[in-house]
Amino acid sequence: MSLKNKHIGVLVEDLYEDLELWYPVLRFREAGAEVTVIGPEKKGYSSKHGYPVDADVSMDAVRGDRFDAMIIPGGYAPDRMRRFDTMIDLVLQAHQANKIVAAICHGTWLLASARIVEGRTLTCYFAIRDDLINAGAHYVDKEVVRDGNLITSRMPGDLPAFCRTIAEALT
Repeated sequence: MSLKNKHIGVLVEDLYEDLELWYPVLRFREAGAEVTVIGPEKKGYSSKHGYPVDADVSMDAVRGDRFDAMIIPGGYAPDRMRRFDTMIDLVLQAHQANKIVAAICHGTWLLASARIVEGRTLTCYFAIRDDLINAGAHYVDKEVVRDGNLITSRMPGDLPAFCRTIAEALT
């Protein structure tokens, strides 16, 4: 499946889940998409296990509505990401422009902070299920859920279905 001429943003902060960032980055680059890693600053970040990634751009240098899809990996990074209004705004801009907004595992915390989960059907890592429910989402326990422009998954084992659903939504 070719994703040539598609531009995908992947958000990053320290303590990201290794596979949940790298699997989509590499898979979508291989499919021909332009993938941009976006951090609070243009600098290096470390995963939960110390694996490095460099942000291509800072959050202040881009707009969420300029991407075809925005991906939020999990780990503990989303708790750090949602401390920045600009990071929340990137997600909100993408959502309001009806772009694909995809979150896996704890990445759904950022969806809740952007206030875009109310009335939507989502999945997430079971430990933050109550956070989504309390934000107004309908939680289901499935490997991937697509509700309009929102795509969510639970954990690294769901990455094949997560990425396949994102790719299908972009074609």
